[in-house]
Amino acid sequence: MTLTHGTETPARTAMATAPARRAPGLWRASAARSSVELKVFFRNKQSLVFTLFFPVILLVVFGSIFSGKVDGTDVDFRQVFMAGVIAAGVMSTAFSGLAINVAIERDTGTIRRLAMTPMPKSAYFIGKLVRVVVTTVLETVLLVGIAVAAFGLPMPGSPKDWATLAWCLTLGTAACALAGVAYSAVIPNSRSAAAIVTPVFMVLQFISGVFYPFDKLPSWMQSTAALFPLKWMAQGFRSVFLPDSFTAVEPAGAWELGRIALVLTLWTVGALVATALTFGWRGPRVK
Repeated sequence: MTLTHGTETPARTAMATAPARRAPGLWRASAARSSVELKVFFRNKQSLVFTLFFPVILLVVFGSIFSGKVDGTDVDFRQVFMAGVIAAGVMSTAFSGLAINVAIERDTGTIRRLAMTPMPKSAYFIGKLVRVVVTTVLETVLLVGIAVAAFGLPMPGSPKDWATLAWCLTLGTAACALAGVAYSAVIPNSRSAAAIVTPVFMVLQFISGVFYPFDKLPSWMQSTAALFPLKWMAQGFRSVFLPDSFTAVEPAGAWELGRIALVLTLWTVGALVATALTFGWRGPRVK
């Protein structure tokens, strides 16, 4: 006679025979995360105003105020300003917006909770990349469209200029976005995020030739600005939208496209290393 101590219930049998649930694939997880990032951004009025529309407001206000030619050239100063504010728009979406967003998600525990899900961790960064690319392209299209329609900014005149616009925008976006993620490590909480990020953004605009001709700035400001990507992005965009005769007032007397590419590439690589060293799923690794 055989004694049994119990029988398996249907639920236990189903659990034993059912295949293990697999984690979502990278493509599916990245698409889902990208959708969330874009929905959160466009539904947040503060993000739209301060990240996306603030450079547009600057363009319209200062473009309506400025007038006259740049000394030593026949170029309208408004066109010089337009090229600079397009670069500032890239920094606004890629650096300021992303640094503040990551700091808020870290402070609210969103990053920690995402790390505990089956989602591949790389999907988080892909989602951020998609958000930055979409918002940066949209920002650039808005600024260029307004500058061309309202203030007479000439469109790029050759395939070479279009190519320069493409690689300068790509490298500048990558450098600023990675720098933003790395910089978020110094932000202690979400309440202080804007206060810590915005002054850096504003100071770099003033010393990088966005609001004032770069060659008219004190030499120490020029040297300081040359250490950061905004100055080089602005110079790259000037080479796209302004005539070659404007190089007469550029500090080096040339557009220096090779140096622009080199600096932006070095910033991209350096910011990537800094991000790898400082980013933590439970909080910044470096405090």
